[in-house]
Amino acid sequence: MGLAADIVILVVAALIGALIAQRLRQPLILGYIFAGILVGPHTGGITVGDVHEIEILAEIGVALLLFALGLEFSLDELKPVRGIALLGTPIQIILTMALGYGLGLGMGLSHVASVWFGALISLSSTMVTLKILMSRGLMGTLSSRVMIGMLIVQDLAVVPMMIILPKLGNPEGGLAMLGAAVVKSVAFLAVMFVLGRKLLPLLLASVAKWNSRELFILTITALGLGVGLATYMVGLSFAFGAFVAGMVLSESDYGHQALSDIVPLRDIFGLLFFTSVGMLIDPAFVLENMGRIVFLVTVIAVLKGLIFAILCRLFRYIYIVPMAVGLGLFQVGEFSFVLARTGLAAKVIDFELYSLVLSVSVFSMMASPFVSALAGPLYRVKKRLIAQDPPQAANMPEEGFHDHTVIAGGGRVGQHVAQVLSRLSVPFVIVELNYQRMIECQEARYPVIFGDMSQEVVMDAARLGQARLLLVTTPSEIVSRSIVRRAHLLKPDLRIVSRAEGVEQAQSLYASGVYMAVLPEMEAGLEIARQALLHMEVPVSAIQEYTDAVRQGVYKPMTESRPEQMLLEKLHHFRTMLEMSWVGVGERSVLSGQTIEQAAIRSKTGATVVGVLRDGFMTANPAADFVFAPDDLVAVVGNRVERRLFSDLARGQG
Repeated sequence: MGLAADIVILVVAALIGALIAQRLRQPLILGYIFAGILVGPHTGGITVGDVHEIEILAEIGVALLLFALGLEFSLDELKPVRGIALLGTPIQIILTMALGYGLGLGMGLSHVASVWFGALISLSSTMVTLKILMSRGLMGTLSSRVMIGMLIVQDLAVVPMMIILPKLGNPEGGLAMLGAAVVKSVAFLAVMFVLGRKLLPLLLASVAKWNSRELFILTITALGLGVGLATYMVGLSFAFGAFVAGMVLSESDYGHQALSDIVPLRDIFGLLFFTSVGMLIDPAFVLENMGRIVFLVTVIAVLKGLIFAILCRLFRYIYIVPMAVGLGLFQVGEFSFVLARTGLAAKVIDFELYSLVLSVSVFSMMASPFVSALAGPLYRVKKRLIAQDPPQAANMPEEGFHDHTVIAGGGRVGQHVAQVLSRLSVPFVIVELNYQRMIECQEARYPVIFGDMSQEVVMDAARLGQARLLLVTTPSEIVSRSIVRRAHLLKPDLRIVSRAEGVEQAQSLYASGVYMAVLPEMEAGLEIARQALLHMEVPVSAIQEYTDAVRQGVYKPMTESRPEQMLLEKLHHFRTMLEMSWVGVGERSVLSGQTIEQAAIRSKTGATVVGVLRDGFMTANPAADFVFAPDDLVAVVGNRVERRLFSDLARGQG
């Protein structure tokens, strides 16, 4: 079967490797690489026949990888951390390249090969980092935002590296060839962003009108690979063209759909790429050079991690952020494979250096989950040994806080609560770990502290020990439970209301000691249902009875074991037995022209009139000789049946 058989072998081997990696909680990329090692030419057993043909298919995987990266690229993701992402990341790349250059010269490499080695180790792994952040529920924290922002810029830096670095290995062309590549790149970008931004979206719009997903996917794939082929034909990188095509399409109305359609194809061809990388790794080489590989991984992890940590500190990120970023981005990433393949194809680096970089990358990826997990313990040790900086705060009252509300989280929910409390002049302070949201709260003139609510120094700054109430608005159960646990250590009797994303999470939060867990999705659904019922002119009392029943059905199983909650439920039940309703008196009502005594309201309905609104003036507790008039709004108190009887009386015609 030739090539077809090789592809089948690779896919099956990759599946087995991915299942093992998933079982061991490792990135799937490592499973693909080890699968490539097993079916590669350097090991016995089942072996891929034509490695070169697989490498050609792998080039399509690289192009689709960068095409999808272009589709995903968004400047909005960089805004909260744009300073360190756009300025700090290029500095990090340059410093790490200098580190790699020194290590390369120390290993006896040439100047050009040492520059390549520095470039290869300067990139971190987007896939591994995202996998770790998502598995630990850390997405959305300030540390994760900084890491993602820097990773995006690193991924973008691959494109100019793929253009510039190969020219360094051709001293005959010198700067002339490098200048020609830059001019071609600028001209291509100009054409794409002037004409491509108009023509490509029009083409997608025309195809989308036919409502054929198959044709749409084919068009997306043809555009990405076709533009890449065009750049290759003019002497630029195939992958560079695919990336630019993705960037252009990302700004169209069909960018999100294009990304969702291209991802499965990208993953399949990406599988071929990473397995082909594994096929080039010689286990014998790894065993022979194990000492050098371990040494390089250790040195790169320590020094590259320090570069990230110091840059974070210089850009005024404090607390656990520098440590978390340094320990999270020390590894050598998957785009180093892409760049190394380019160097190997251009004959700028030899196979030995290529194998060394791949081995270092694989070992550093394997160590990432374990090394990044050290951030929390090391930070706690640091706090005990070194005094902490005071948290950054804004709009704090001069008299300080006492008997106030602390809002953990300044997102949409937290800011909405702050708006309500602010209008009612209730003292409060927001604690927010996302810097951009902290700025939003600051601009809204809310008292806000920048920091992690689960940290003792931040709790002290928020005066949690003197607070009356703590509101936890984060959707993350792990973060919420951490805050609740630390808050109760500081003040055991503190009332805590927390947001929950489901019944199971709410029950877990109750077990952690929260006073009330609120389900936002259920409350939103009830409000939508209430608005729909009001629109259909269902009586307000019936709507209230329905919503109360739904809430009781959802919340009661979670709170029935808590005595204070059971008391609240009973009080709520008693309150609903005796409520007030407003009823209008019509022009032909039997009440019109009668006094309260003549109408015999108490004896006929059991309800009590407690107020009458007439022409904008309110008469509270009217006397028995008060005369009703048309268009009066009468406030009556009673249970549901009594209020309904009065409503029938007031609307009845004589």
